[in-house]
Amino acid sequence: MRTFSTIIASSTPIGRYLISRLSLRRSHAISVKPQASTPPMAAADASNEESLRRTLAEKQSAVDAQGNAVRALKAAKASKSEIDAAIESLNRLKLEKSSVERELQSVVSGSGGGASVNREAFRQTVFNTLERRLFFIPSFKIYRGVAGLYDYGPPGCAVKSNVLAFWRQHFVLEEDMLEVDCPCVTPEAVLKASGHVEKFTDLMVKDEKMGTCYRADHLLKDFCNEKLEKDLSLYAEKAAELRHLLAVLDDLSAEELGAKIKEYGITAPDTKNPLSDPYPFNLMFQTSIGPSGLIPGYMRPETAQGIFVNFKDLYYYNGNKLPFAAAQIGQAFRNEISPRQGLLRVREFTLAEIEHFVDPQDKSHPKFSEVANLEFLMFPREEQMSGKSAKRIPLGEAVSKGIVNNETLGYFIGRVYLFLTCLGIDKERLRFRQHLANEMAHYAADCWDAEIECSYGWIECVGIADRSAYDLHAHTEKSGVALVAQEKFSEPREVEKLVIAPVKKELGLAFKGSQKNVVEALEAMNEKEAMEMKAALESKGEVEFYVCTLGKNVCIKKNMLLFLTRKEGHQRVFTHQL
Repeated sequence: MRTFSTIIASSTPIGRYLISRLSLRRSHAISVKPQASTPPMAAADASNEESLRRTLAEKQSAVDAQGNAVRALKAAKASKSEIDAAIESLNRLKLEKSSVERELQSVVSGSGGGASVNREAFRQTVFNTLERRLFFIPSFKIYRGVAGLYDYGPPGCAVKSNVLAFWRQHFVLEEDMLEVDCPCVTPEAVLKASGHVEKFTDLMVKDEKMGTCYRADHLLKDFCNEKLEKDLSLYAEKAAELRHLLAVLDDLSAEELGAKIKEYGITAPDTKNPLSDPYPFNLMFQTSIGPSGLIPGYMRPETAQGIFVNFKDLYYYNGNKLPFAAAQIGQAFRNEISPRQGLLRVREFTLAEIEHFVDPQDKSHPKFSEVANLEFLMFPREEQMSGKSAKRIPLGEAVSKGIVNNETLGYFIGRVYLFLTCLGIDKERLRFRQHLANEMAHYAADCWDAEIECSYGWIECVGIADRSAYDLHAHTEKSGVALVAQEKFSEPREVEKLVIAPVKKELGLAFKGSQKNVVEALEAMNEKEAMEMKAALESKGEVEFYVCTLGKNVCIKKNMLLFLTRKEGHQRVFTHQL
């Protein structure tokens, strides 16, 4: 028998889409003249910024040198004509420096020399208008409200209802999906199995005097962005260092994050008091179920787990057939450390989520040809790592070249693109960004985010991922209920399946504290990858193996693994992939 799995997952936070859309509509309305949308910053612009910073440093040095020359002439009581000529040269250099400063400011602010609208002032104007017209308002306003909680007013409810109705039509009805509606309160056992109890955390720092909490990576990100945008005297090398730090921010450990905060002298934004070292904070709201308080639970941080735990019944309802998709629209709750950016980072929000279950031996999609010719901005990880910009790529080409892992993932990327553009998102302000290795879970095959450019920059609106069978395997192991499918053969077959069995003693000696990461990555391999590794080990005795959670290659030797085989007969039993 065989056991395997893959899941294509798609989730859309509705509030995040709503405010992005409203901001985009307003930004077009206030333009002095009708003009095309500003494209994302190109690699040439980044190179231009570096060149301008170097030029500005040279101009500053020239101004300083000329200023010293003027002072020297005055001290030496030189003739008036000599002093006047030196002052004229100094003024000319200052004008040249000012010109470079203006050009650099234009580049770093993203205005590209066009109409310069102060983003903060514009954003506040939009928010004030939306609140005044009751699109949304802070919850419990008469009690001074609570950060991260909002009420939708009548027009906001109408917009949200229309978006959800179109989402249901576009995905659930047109794709014949199975819709479910699961409770928001979730027993602790479910979220322990999924890993949320242990890993659903952000790193937090505290104001050491006032006790106010801040998200550590946000403070560092804000510091870097402010320096890059406002400090025109920043040397090109320092600017490059800050941009690199922004690129790897999600990969920093608590110790590394704390070291950077101290290195840059970052303090509490409101009080300028020193900050504590970063430490993990679980983002789930904890509760208890029943009057005894003996059944711990949490408010769900996502809607997907309700689909996973109902997989067996949904599979039966679908006639024990593959592939099929389940969808859910509902509330999710995250106890954000420092809610901000209006509806973009809140503590309660609506999610619309899809889990599409497929056979990992066949990730083709019968309707992929309907979206294969779509061409839009895509931002593969190679372009991100090399400092290039997003580029237009036909979806069919992206799949055929392996940029997108498989047809089913590509099909849903195409469907999400059609959904967003049909709602009115500007195509020039929409891109699909591939996750970098340090952003990917070890079990994921490929992940893409649909990002919309608004006044806050590029904001993730939809996540689309090939998650493998991690969740179903985890719930099978913890619950004891097999969340698997069966394929019956018309005639008995003898098919051997290759299974990797890591020798944990040898791996522990070789990798010590990183053993768990290596073992998880090995166990997540599919059979094709296992066959390739077996062949390489038999011929060479060792093989380089990339562990994405470590972000590097490790050396696997023959004595670290056992390769076992099992035989299947009348049917194949497997876990769907997602």
